Amino acid sequence: MPHSGISTDGVSRRAALRRMGGAIMVAAAVTTGLPGLAQAAPRRPESGAGRRVEALLGRLTLDEKLTFLHGAEDPHDLGQAGYIPGVPRLGIPPLRLADGPAGVRVTKHATALPAPVLLASSFDPALARRYGEVIGREGRALGQDVLLSPMVNLIRTPYAGRNFETFSEDPLLSGDMVTEEIGGIQDKGLIATVKHFALNNQEKDRTSVDVRADEQTMRELELRGFEAAVGAGAGSVMGSYNKVNGVYACDNKELLDDILRGQWHFAGWVMTDWYATHTTVAGMAAGLDMEMPGELAFGAALKKAVQDGTVPEAQVDGAVRRILSVMDRFGLLGGKVPPRPGRDAAAGAAVALDVAKAGATLLHNRGRTLPLPEGGSVAVLGPTGYVPFVSGGGSAHVVPDHADSPYEAIKSRAGKGGSASYALGSDIYGKALPGGALSPAADLEEQAVAAGKTWSYEGTLTTDEADDWTFVIHYSGERPKVTLDGTELFPKLPGSAEYFSGGLVSLAPDGLSVRRKSLDLTAGSHRLKISAKGGDKGQTFRLRRVTGSTRADDVAEAVRAARGADSVVLFAYEDATEGSDRTSLALPDFQEALIAAVARANPRTTVVLNSSSAITMPWLDQVGAVLQMYYPGQEGAAATAAVLYGDCDAGGRLTQSFPTSEATHPMSGDPRRYPGVNGVEEYSEGIHLGYRWYDAQQVEPLFPFGHGLSYTSFAYEDLTARWTSGRGLEVGFTVRNTGWRAGVAVPQVYVGPSPDLEVDQAVRVLGGYRRAVLEAGERRRVTVRVAPRTLSSWDSGRHGWVLGTGRRTVWLGASAGDLLLRTDTLIERKKGK
Repeated sequence: MPHSGISTDGVSRRAALRRMGGAIMVAAAVTTGLPGLAQAAPRRPESGAGRRVEALLGRLTLDEKLTFLHGAEDPHDLGQAGYIPGVPRLGIPPLRLADGPAGVRVTKHATALPAPVLLASSFDPALARRYGEVIGREGRALGQDVLLSPMVNLIRTPYAGRNFETFSEDPLLSGDMVTEEIGGIQDKGLIATVKHFALNNQEKDRTSVDVRADEQTMRELELRGFEAAVGAGAGSVMGSYNKVNGVYACDNKELLDDILRGQWHFAGWVMTDWYATHTTVAGMAAGLDMEMPGELAFGAALKKAVQDGTVPEAQVDGAVRRILSVMDRFGLLGGKVPPRPGRDAAAGAAVALDVAKAGATLLHNRGRTLPLPEGGSVAVLGPTGYVPFVSGGGSAHVVPDHADSPYEAIKSRAGKGGSASYALGSDIYGKALPGGALSPAADLEEQAVAAGKTWSYEGTLTTDEADDWTFVIHYSGERPKVTLDGTELFPKLPGSAEYFSGGLVSLAPDGLSVRRKSLDLTAGSHRLKISAKGGDKGQTFRLRRVTGSTRADDVAEAVRAARGADSVVLFAYEDATEGSDRTSLALPDFQEALIAAVARANPRTTVVLNSSSAITMPWLDQVGAVLQMYYPGQEGAAATAAVLYGDCDAGGRLTQSFPTSEATHPMSGDPRRYPGVNGVEEYSEGIHLGYRWYDAQQVEPLFPFGHGLSYTSFAYEDLTARWTSGRGLEVGFTVRNTGWRAGVAVPQVYVGPSPDLEVDQAVRVLGGYRRAVLEAGERRRVTVRVAPRTLSSWDSGRHGWVLGTGRRTVWLGASAGDLLLRTDTLIERKKGK
């Protein structure tokens, strides 16, 4: 939930919330003494916290110690999410904590990187390190010390509102990406915070839901990414809002003390998500160190508990010691903060472009619809074809250096021999109310309200015929109150949804905030009342509408443009944000009807998806191509144009399975799995998450995990697999580019179950992968190592990892659903073990 100081109502969100009241592997948490279960051990704390830290701790008063354990107001606010004041008399500087899943979220401009799910689609951990380096440098340059990112919760349900902020449904891929991103962030001197620990896989009821998962499910799936982050040396961990097996995550001793510190040897500090504190005594005893963003339980209440002996001061000392130790590790103690670098906007933009191109995922391409032909005419359609969709909403929103229009990028790329035209197709910002509809007459298209004043209107809105209306309010200050026939159109939203806005539909191109309300209007007169306050600075607002008739006109215009062009590029969107889950997997706002109508007019239609997660595609067989771009960041227009015209290959692969319908995915048909029943959500699918569930249930997805097409073709040959005790499984094969141009291959290795284990096992799991760029005709021998951890299962009876020995099947494929070669290999323990 961390946030900047900007709200959709033009007031401080912080004030508003106050009113609310090749992979790097990590060691096994516990092993059974079998060989090869631990890879590179996690970074362990040095013996003792260091003389500097102990000397400072001994000089701190209790009140000063407590200032490290809860957030405070920043006297020099930079728009970041949190602030710890430090102790000037001892030379301890303040800490500023900024959101940053896709770039540093402060009030100043920063590089708006593509969404993490697009980064992960590259299947390129080295690119994740570059991504982290950009954020790390910019965080330091923009006055920040701690980054509230990366997020490593798995994609469990396609409805989850923050799927775009994380990486994958697969724990191996997620662990690889988070390891390298943290390395990049912290190499530049910014402290990384992995979140949300743990089982925070949905936004619905996130502050109250009790997530129930068995030990094997937790260890093999959700916890693996966090363990990888600890192995990468993450300075901080953020506890999640939800309960885990009956206990709030931020009060959960099993998570924070037993696993995180006891078994994984985490040496950093644990903070709450924003306003996720529940108790003083239990939280402190469980291993929680810091509450954010202000003082609820770890201020006066904690001081009283220490003074009356309820909480030993040694527990407070331990929390402060952990925070100071991380600060010392990053050179923030000793009276001199490391010099802050300047921003390198050009370097950031270059990485943003590389990531967007590398993660671009071509899902469908019939009859070589793509690449677009040189010299042809292109009709660009859809609102995100003109207004760039940079990032998702909530904590992920970044103020970009720039963001170009995809239409302008395509028009520029079409060059002198080609041409591009644009039609809206689907209106998300509304059109002016029809002239003469208001009595008395009023101009609601651009109303300016002076500071300290209130503008009011009372009259009638007359409609000639019954129609479905969507009222759209744009505003720069406090949201105007609008009532129609006595019903308020834009009431306050429940909970945190009021304070988090989407990345596209909640902001107009000129920066005004936007809200919508859809309803059926009968023909005749309707009572309309409006009250708009100017506040301290004055504001501008406008009231618009989208109706069935305006929608039909927009579709007709798009169809005419499609018929007149050689090719069509239709940009479709789905706008997700922190604080709420999606309610449907279908594209919103009648876009499905638009796509169908346009595809009938021109079958050479490419749909570019700016969506957060999996969507259903009843229109798939009608279109020529589908390109998944997610939320592509500030360089999304250039990257999209480059992929559409074939200037680079579509290099991405899906990190999540796409279902065929709302009724054919792991969460469908069982509300106990999602969204939960009576406040309890059960991970009853166990270890069969994502593609594992599709395999176990023999359900064919629309697109499988790992799927993605290339503009060339590849052949795979000579698969071998050799087990080396202690090192893992070495899988070798040859990949050959059999096409006419260079392209990106992402071969994936999957491993079947062990015949020797009696625990639940998946039909197959991702064992490893390799991203390779090959020239036309090039062949290359590739080796992928499958780590012993991936070949192991968690035995809940023994509370440890057990190597899956015996003869196991190894597949090589282009995706989880396109397995091309297979072999068997024998996995054995060392003798005497």
